[in-house]
Amino acid sequence: MGAVNEADQHTTETPEQRPTRGNRLYPRVTSFRSRRGSLTDPQQECWDRRWPELGRDVGDELLDIDGWFGRSAPTVLEIGSGTGTAAVAMAQDEPHVNLIAIEVYKPGIAQTLQRIERTYDTDRPVHNLRILRGDAVEVLEHMVAPESLTGVRVFFPDPWPKARHHKRRLLQAPTFALIASRLKPGGVLHVATDHAEYAVAIEEAGNAEPLLTPLDWDSPISHERPVTKFEDKAHQVGSAITELIWGKIGA
Repeated sequence: MGAVNEADQHTTETPEQRPTRGNRLYPRVTSFRSRRGSLTDPQQECWDRRWPELGRDVGDELLDIDGWFGRSAPTVLEIGSGTGTAAVAMAQDEPHVNLIAIEVYKPGIAQTLQRIERTYDTDRPVHNLRILRGDAVEVLEHMVAPESLTGVRVFFPDPWPKARHHKRRLLQAPTFALIASRLKPGGVLHVATDHAEYAVAIEEAGNAEPLLTPLDWDSPISHERPVTKFEDKAHQVGSAITELIWGKIGA
C-alpha cells in the first residue's frame, strides 16, 4: 500500500503555486510525497476502459454516492489506497459495502483498476469499489456530506519521521475532527501504522477528539484486512503494527 496519497507529478511548479491549479489534485501543503510516474500500455488501456465508470478527480461538488454505486449501502472511505491490494480484497469480502478509495499516485490507481478488472472473471467480481484521485482532506471537506460515512480506513499513512516534517502528517487534530464530522453516529475510524512514534501521536490526537471514543460496541464494518507487501516488509524488519479503532459517539 505504501505511503498515503503518493502522487505522480509532471510539473515543475512549487507547492506554493499548486493551490491555483484548476484540477485540485494538489490544493494545499499535503501529507503525500510528490512522485513522477507514467502508465504502461496495459495500464493506460485499462484506465481508458474503467476510469470513466469507476473513478473521478477531486472537485467541489458533493458526491451522489447512491447514484455512483447505483444503490444505497453503508459507505466506507479508504484514505491512501496505494495499488489497491487491500481495497480490492476488502471490497470482495464486503460486497454489501460501498467502498471509496482515495489515492493520488496515478500508476497506483491504474494498478487498482487492473485488480478490479481481473476480478470480473472470478466468482467474486468487484462492483462495489470506486476511486477518487486527489487530496483526501479536500475530498472530506468538499465531496462528502456530514454524517454520511459508516467507516473511514487509514492504513500506513506516511509518518514523515523528521520533526520538521510533522506538520505534513495526515492524522492530526484537524483531520480527526473532519473525519469525525463525516462519520455517522456509531461509525468507525480504523487506523494502522508500523511507525511507533507516529502511533503514539495518532492515538493522542484521536483520543483528544471529543466526537470519538475507543470503540467499545459492535463495529458496523469489518476490521480484517489483508497483509500487503508493504506490511510484510515491516514485519520482516521487526516493526510492530499498531491498530487503532475509534467509534463516533452518539449512536
